[in-house]
Amino acid sequence: MEREMLKTIPDRDMVDELMVSTFAQRRREIVGDEPLLREIRNRWPALLQERQIRAEFERVTAQELLPSFLDGLDALVPRLLELYKSSSKSGRCRSLGAILTSLEKDNTNERKRTAVLLGLPLYLKEDSSNVFRLCDAHYDHLDEALKGMELGLLIAYEEEQDAVPHQVFDVAVVVEESIVIHHEKSVACGVAMLMGIIIML
Repeated sequence: MEREMLKTIPDRDMVDELMVSTFAQRRREIVGDEPLLREIRNRWPALLQERQIRAEFERVTAQELLPSFLDGLDALVPRLLELYKSSSKSGRCRSLGAILTSLEKDNTNERKRTAVLLGLPLYLKEDSSNVFRLCDAHYDHLDEALKGMELGLLIAYEEEQDAVPHQVFDVAVVVEESIVIHHEKSVACGVAMLMGIIIML
């Protein structure tokens, strides 16, 4: 597997077979030894690719990652938005107001998902920058943006910033101040991949 992953274009079918056949050994090592991310990258180089994150999640939970996450999120969106509205109106959490206002301009399903996810740390009175960091798509100081981020998403936006970005350019999943995967198409997909990595590791 290590040799195959050194190739410019690895044989996906071969890597898939190797990942299936080494599953029990990998679980023993990851669960038993609790290695750092860089050790996992060296030992299991295919594991931190989107395709393998999805496959490993399915091996661990017997469910597909994206459909199960997005279906569960969609079921919660209306109730969470109502909670955010009442919390904002009561003055308990005024910072949610900007997120709700941004939905007045554009309330597509994808923006509602993003609003709910970005609002959750605020509703729970947590520092959202520990989980979500927004930066300009042409941000030059990537190391600075990743500094202190143990587990979360780096969301690159284009055009002017709003509480919920209008144009998400890239969503990167960050673990231990290092980008694990990027080019996720939405914040919701990025959070799904983050959940997959958490379950996997």
